[in-house]
Amino acid sequence: MSEAAGAQPVTAALLVIGDEILSGRTKDKNIGHIAERLTEIGIDLKQVRVVPDEEDEIVSALNALRARYDYVFTTGGIGPTHDDITADAVAKAFGVPIDVDPRARAMLLEYIPEADLNAARLRMARIPEGSELIVNSVSKAPGFRIGNVHVMAGVPRIMHAMLEAIIPTLRTGTPMLSRTVLANAKEGDIATPLAEIARRFPDVIIGSYPFMSDDGPNTNLVVRSRSPERLALVGDLVEEMVAHRQGA
Repeated sequence: MSEAAGAQPVTAALLVIGDEILSGRTKDKNIGHIAERLTEIGIDLKQVRVVPDEEDEIVSALNALRARYDYVFTTGGIGPTHDDITADAVAKAFGVPIDVDPRARAMLLEYIPEADLNAARLRMARIPEGSELIVNSVSKAPGFRIGNVHVMAGVPRIMHAMLEAIIPTLRTGTPMLSRTVLANAKEGDIATPLAEIARRFPDVIIGSYPFMSDDGPNTNLVVRSRSPERLALVGDLVEEMVAHRQGA
C-alpha cells in the first residue's frame, strides 16, 4: 500500500526493550536491519529508543512514540522468562486486559508438544485483548499488533521473519534514494561549499560522513531525495564541487 502522490511521508519509531542491551551484554543486531528494510519500502525511521525491562519505562516510551509516528515497532521482552514483560506493558499502555490467547496457544502447539507447554512457555501466548497476531515462521511463538504498534521478538532471526510478515500490511511511501560522492578531502575542507549547496536545495538531504582510509582522513558525501531528478541535480553539483576543489 503506497502513499498517494504529494502525501506526507510515512513515519516510524523503534522501541528496543531489554536490560541486556543497555548493559552491553547483548549487542543489538536489529536496529540496522529494521532501518534498512523500512527505508527500502519508503517508511522513514525517525527515532530509536532503548528502554530497560521496567513496565513504567516501556509504557511511557510507547505512549509517546505511538502518538507521534505512524508506526511503532518494538523488539525484545516477549519470551518465557520473568523479565519478559513487554506484552503486559503494551496492554497497560493501551488500557486493555491481557490473557492467554487461544490462537497464540495453538501456534505454540505447532512447535511445542502439549506436555511441554508449561506455565513459562504459556507466557508467550499471553496477548493484549484486541490484538492481531504476527506470524513467527521460525519458532511459532507469535508477535502481535495493536493499534499502530507492532511487537516483535528480540532474537534477530525471529525478528527478521516477523518483520517480513508485517511489511505487506504496512502503508508504505516513496523510497528514499541516495547517491554517494567520495570527497577525497577532510570534512572541514569541503564543509563551506557543501553548506552552500545544502542552503540552495533545502528539500534535498545532504550528509557528510568522515572516515579514516589507508591514505588518511577522507569523507563520503551522501545526497538523499525521493525525487530522482532532484537527486541527479544535486548529486551532480556535489560532484562538480569536489572536482573543482581537487583541480584547484
